[in-house]
Amino acid sequence: MNNHREGWETLLTQLQERTDIAKGMGGPEKLSKQLARGRLNARERIVCLCDRNSFSEYGLLAGGNPPGGQESLAGDGVVGGTGRIEGRSVVVIAEDFTVKGGSIGHPNAAKRTRLVRLALEQHLPLVLMLDGAGERAGNQHERYPNCPNDLQLVADIKGRVPVVSLVLGTSAGHGALTGMFADLIVMAEGAALFSAGPPLVKAALGIETTSGELGGATLHTRDSGVAHNLGKTEQDCIAMARYFLSLLPAHAGAPLPENRDHPVAAHRSVECMMDIIPPQANQAYDMREVLRELVDEQSLFELQPDYGRSILTALCRIGGVPCMVIANQPTVQAGAITREAADKATHFIEVADNFGLPLVNLLDNPGVMPGPAAEKSGVLKAAGEMFRAQRRYRGRKIVVTLRKAFGFGSSVMGMNPWDGQLVNLALPCVNLGGIPAIGGAEAARASDEESARLKEIQSGAWVPADAMAFDKVIAPADLRNEIIAALHLSTSR
Repeated sequence: MNNHREGWETLLTQLQERTDIAKGMGGPEKLSKQLARGRLNARERIVCLCDRNSFSEYGLLAGGNPPGGQESLAGDGVVGGTGRIEGRSVVVIAEDFTVKGGSIGHPNAAKRTRLVRLALEQHLPLVLMLDGAGERAGNQHERYPNCPNDLQLVADIKGRVPVVSLVLGTSAGHGALTGMFADLIVMAEGAALFSAGPPLVKAALGIETTSGELGGATLHTRDSGVAHNLGKTEQDCIAMARYFLSLLPAHAGAPLPENRDHPVAAHRSVECMMDIIPPQANQAYDMREVLRELVDEQSLFELQPDYGRSILTALCRIGGVPCMVIANQPTVQAGAITREAADKATHFIEVADNFGLPLVNLLDNPGVMPGPAAEKSGVLKAAGEMFRAQRRYRGRKIVVTLRKAFGFGSSVMGMNPWDGQLVNLALPCVNLGGIPAIGGAEAARASDEESARLKEIQSGAWVPADAMAFDKVIAPADLRNEIIAALHLSTSR
């Protein structure tokens, strides 16, 4: 027998040396600086995200053997591979700020593209952890052929597999744009996201600004709507990603992770709804209290809570079935549909449609927000897009009119009869119509007699129920059980 061990030992020693360098990322000094900023490094983030010992790294040695005697770069500033979240496989890409500020060189770009393609071809969810400076400045000096482009593939993958972007540091340029195709975008406190950072803004426009002013987490989750949720810590952000993915299928067309037999999924009467929801349409109440009683215990995950606050969007389980809830919030502008609220709702209706999540609409609004400011904001266009999303939705749609629903405000919330609803429910106190009786009658120049008649028609569920505007008129206490019955009616598992 030939003895090749000496040759193998030499090669394996070289492999181990290169592996150690790559796993050392930017080195002790830069890792210490990352820690001093209160941030985890790329590998620590992946450990937090993935099930224990489930991560398998791809492209570890990328950047470790550059041409022309250039500096070796550990992983070329990005760590990626496959892992598991609650036993289900995912693809993970984590920018490594300790290596060239997480900037994207040519091996980095190739690795990102390989991993996104893997997610696309194998129908696996994709998690992006962003903490990088975008395209590397030195790329323009290198005569490489055109590199593969992960940005194109992330655009292609949208709606086919769940994508989550976690902005955990400063993300700019190419990396930041990549993150915009995600179904859920979460930012950590202190993180920033922008197309170009303060130095470039100053050079181009002469404006002095900070990262927080330009694209801070509060700005993007409250004002711009670019990001959906804010996490106090990186661990909070990662926990949101794990829970979000736990409620979605692995890919479009895959079965939902239902759990109908769990004790918290059982039928139960919600008598307290009569204490939460006032039958009078002009009295406010907090829709969050309704949701907490309606969903399975500890399953509620509100999405984009600080933006477009007159609508609540949330993932949850009801009767063990993962659902997307779109609900008017009467404590904010009486639940009127604003441009921001419509934009938010449209995105999550589309997520529900892409991944087969049942859509539960809870209506209590006076219509689309009127007035000069609302019109200037583009509310009509946004409401039209929301209506289009409702119309295009092809899953299990449940519509519940709790109290008021007027004009286009009812349509964008999916109330239109025979619009693909699995069931259309109402409480006995509903008020609805093309225009509200109060104010609407005056705008329509109705007579006193016509106005009185309008109020009569709009008061209560009896007239619309007679016309089959609703499938059922139910007591508030029966709301949860009726929704569960509808969800379990479907044979789709």
